[in-house]
Amino acid sequence: MSVASPDRLLVFDVAGGGCAVAVRSGGSVAAARDEPMRRGQAERLVPLIEDALTEAGLTHAELDAVGVTTGPGAFTGVRIGLATARGFALALGIPAIGVTSFAAIAAGVPAPERPVAVVVDARLDDVYVQVVGADGRPVTEAAALPPAALAEHLPAGPVILAGDGADQAEPALRAAGRTVTRAAAPPRPDPTVLAGLIATHPLPEPDAPPPRPVYLRQPDVTLPP
Repeated sequence: MSVASPDRLLVFDVAGGGCAVAVRSGGSVAAARDEPMRRGQAERLVPLIEDALTEAGLTHAELDAVGVTTGPGAFTGVRIGLATARGFALALGIPAIGVTSFAAIAAGVPAPERPVAVVVDARLDDVYVQVVGADGRPVTEAAALPPAALAEHLPAGPVILAGDGADQAEPALRAAGRTVTRAAAPPRPDPTVLAGLIATHPLPEPDAPPPRPVYLRQPDVTLPP
């Protein structure tokens, strides 16, 4: 595996309740966009990318890599993000680097507040959850659970919550007698933080497979038999 890391980097997140884009160059973020939205990411993502590249003063051909969140999140958003990342990678001949939504959110949590239970709104009756340690590595398996099952799933002791599913998780954990605090972090991946996180990853080898989606349950809508 190559030890080089990307310098000129485009990243985006559309896996959850927003459309976030950042361009990193020369060791810092040169442009960022972040718009909350539940729908419409497919229409907004490419215009936001073009705006960010223009502000950063970079062309497509100057990019070293593209980065994307792989979920879990909204099924449509995860697919849009991964398809767009793969399209850029194939068209430009550059690698695509994926990180989970859990890792992206946890990266925005101050180190003293980790390990942190990242809880992502799964819509309907479940949440997606994973505990991420101070080093950014998973402490527990990722799972899709009803909030009432969180207390049994999470490690014993006080719980620090992050993510847009914290509003669902906190009452259920308190009802189960757990001590709960909220992390000082955005509920969705911050594009600036996401760019910094992906910049720490080595560039994949040319024959590396593209990022794969993280699905923890079946789609909410299925085709009839």
